[in-house]
Amino acid sequence: MTSLRLALCFTGLFASSLIASRDATAQPPIRVAIVGLVHGHVQGFLHNLPSHPEIQLVGISEPDAALRQHYIDRTRLPATLFFPTEAAMLQSTHPQAILVYTSTAGHRAAIEQAAPLHIAAMVEKPLATTVEDALAIQHIAQKYSIPVLTNYETTWYNSNTAAINLLNEGKIGELRKLVVHDGHNGPKEIGVGPEFLSWLTDPKQNGGGALFDFGCYGVDLATWIMHGELPLTVTAITLHLKPQIYPNVDDDSTIVLTYPHAQAIIQGSWNWPFSRKDMEIYGATGYIDTLYDDHNPGAKLRIRLPGEASEHIETAPTLAPPQNDSLTYLAAVLGGSLKSQRDLTALDTNVTVVRILDAARRSAQTGRTIQLAAAKASSTATAQ
Repeated sequence: MTSLRLALCFTGLFASSLIASRDATAQPPIRVAIVGLVHGHVQGFLHNLPSHPEIQLVGISEPDAALRQHYIDRTRLPATLFFPTEAAMLQSTHPQAILVYTSTAGHRAAIEQAAPLHIAAMVEKPLATTVEDALAIQHIAQKYSIPVLTNYETTWYNSNTAAINLLNEGKIGELRKLVVHDGHNGPKEIGVGPEFLSWLTDPKQNGGGALFDFGCYGVDLATWIMHGELPLTVTAITLHLKPQIYPNVDDDSTIVLTYPHAQAIIQGSWNWPFSRKDMEIYGATGYIDTLYDDHNPGAKLRIRLPGEASEHIETAPTLAPPQNDSLTYLAAVLGGSLKSQRDLTALDTNVTVVRILDAARRSAQTGRTIQLAAAKASSTATAQ
């Protein structure tokens, strides 16, 4: 986390580059605004922004005056970019999209303010803390015909796309089991900022602890791999291994999803000895593992195919734009060159993710397996 904070110590040259005039022959940059500064991933966005001339930051809203000043001091961004409310910022800056860095529970309110102005949104994972909020976001996105995207770091890993391509090409036979591991040794342990830690450890603002913070990655991948299909059942176990640090939320979680012909096991934890975001895909005739490296995450695969005597390591092909990072992807969506897809960022995918996370939370609380796909079909039939 220290390296991210150091990355925020930009020079005046960085700040001026955000508002400098562009090449007259180029397309106008996409105008984006930040809503909220309490999500630590905003630091990565600000660090990467200078390498994306197709994106122009036009405003930042944050109600906490001290936090606004902290970012003004650290980034050297003009104070005129900062606003105390989202409403004032939207009225003054007229962005094409908002990037939401509130708590997860704050996503719905941020989108509800922007959507009537036909402003798109990209939120940090997961989409929402409740099914009610996820459905409300879906409704307002449809009402105003705006994209609402959910950003996961793992969406832009070369290895994930390469692994799924191999699966879809039939290289390892029909999918049988998916095992996903995500997390680190704890948000407090890695030194996240106090504004971030405060809501991460609040069950209302975060939805839970590690279950929502890191379980969402594997649920997103499983939903994508299963082409949006709801699992038949959801079973989850959560633990409080460090109650002295995280008294109000779980810090370790395991979610088991069953499908008609496959199973997914998703392990999100604040108790790993090292950071990790990797998965194992087992087919009927082979397997593919994505490998995590602190310095080059999502670059390599470990594979054993039919007829091979042992596994081997491959480097995953580089992802081509606009699939290679969140800002390039966002610019393509808003520019019209990339149409809506049922992918890892898609709204339909992420409404399903929230349904599964909600079921996992209920399963962990009650000690029971939740019948999900059948219950969803029943409720849909009743509504009709």
